[in-house]
Amino acid sequence: MTETVKFNKITIVGAGAIGGWMGVKLAQAGAQVSVLARGETLAAVQQNGLQLHTQGPEGWTQRQAPVHASNDAATLGVQDLVVISVKAPALASVAAQVSPLMGPHTVVLTAMNGVPWWFLQGFGGPVAGRSLQSVDPDGAIARALPAPHIVGCVVHASCSVDAPGVIRHHFGDGLIVGEPSGQDTPRVQALQALLQQAGFSAKVSPQIQKDIWYKLWGNMTVNPISAITGATTDRILDDPLVRQYISSVMLEAKAVGEKIGIPIDQQPEDRHAVTRKLGAFKTSMLQDVNAGKSVELDALVSAVRELAQLTQVPTPLTDALLGLSRLHARERGLYPREA
Repeated sequence: MTETVKFNKITIVGAGAIGGWMGVKLAQAGAQVSVLARGETLAAVQQNGLQLHTQGPEGWTQRQAPVHASNDAATLGVQDLVVISVKAPALASVAAQVSPLMGPHTVVLTAMNGVPWWFLQGFGGPVAGRSLQSVDPDGAIARALPAPHIVGCVVHASCSVDAPGVIRHHFGDGLIVGEPSGQDTPRVQALQALLQQAGFSAKVSPQIQKDIWYKLWGNMTVNPISAITGATTDRILDDPLVRQYISSVMLEAKAVGEKIGIPIDQQPEDRHAVTRKLGAFKTSMLQDVNAGKSVELDALVSAVRELAQLTQVPTPLTDALLGLSRLHARERGLYPREA
């Protein structure tokens, strides 16, 4: 990687809520943005570009970005930056398609929920360097998207999809980026500058795994419970028995984090207070269940259980949450059945 890093050519892989939001803002900042898409999203973006609805002092306004869209990565060619913002269940098939986008200096920014496949690369104390079977069982993702290309990203924003290629931004503009190694590299500094220029509140983390884990600490419980019950977050936290169960699961995950070098200096009730401030909303997993889409259980819950097993931390309550939410999803065809 050279000292001068420029991100002129950018491809968004997964132009859903978060990817579409990022794509519009990056395009309006002057980057040459393309979208790798298929189906209705491909057709909509090819015809109308990406559209973003944002709320300001005078109500909702619409912005449109005329990006290039294709379902064939080979037509887009090598990129400076590839933003991957797909749901975890789709990642293996997506990773197999992106090799034409990858050059020797291409940066892959993973703007996804949950524990990523590269989580333990150069990190993790006693389990550093291990691959996670729960998120990349055969190593295909790691082979298609090698660790040296990766920069992690944690998104603190709420967006939704009104229609294919039409995104609505509700609140938040925070992006935390960081090298898996924790190094402060020229490319991560250039990436922060680009994101700030595009209007994001972008910060560089010295330990991106900690930021991933802290976000996971909240949504690994509320997401699957909302998927099972159909309840919004306020109703989940208003039930004292459910809140107590959530807190107990979070304490198990907190113990796992301590084992791998990412202690959390808060208690579950501290995090509940943060969630409550967001009001009544449907989690992304509940939205997926309602839409009949595959759920992200492995990246959010299975990976925590696997890390617990690797570090020999008992997690009976996490195991129960995984079992119940997995069975619920399987009965609806939203999670693979056992082979």
